[in-house]
Amino acid sequence: MNTFSTFRISASGLSAERLRMDTIASNIANVSTTRGEDGKPYVRKVAVFQENLNKLMASGNKKENQFLGVKAVGIVEDQSELRRVYDPTHPDADEEGYVLMPNVNILNEMADMIAATRAYEANVNILNNAKSMFSKALEIGK
Repeated sequence: MNTFSTFRISASGLSAERLRMDTIASNIANVSTTRGEDGKPYVRKVAVFQENLNKLMASGNKKENQFLGVKAVGIVEDQSELRRVYDPTHPDADEEGYVLMPNVNILNEMADMIAATRAYEANVNILNNAKSMFSKALEIGK
């Protein structure tokens, strides 16, 4: 592990959490969107991450993994069912008076936003602490 791995790992976490917060914000903004560009209700989106590993060749053909943080694999649609709400006056209501609403639950989105914010803050704290430790180490060398 080199000297700047801490910065690289925390930066990848910051980037991932920013994408997660952007996705959650999009879900919240579209909580009532019953007809999108494709004519269908908005479907909740979820950011997907995976660990970012770098395979290294060590002595004797033995493989070791070096952890480089996380990376965004993509944004996928939530497969849960859309909500059916009875509102016969709505322009998108079917012949029975039901409207298909997005599968976005504001409470779940807010809980996810709090978790993403705290993870983002944790990564910022790690960056600040690492920066402080490197500064102190340089002062010792004076």
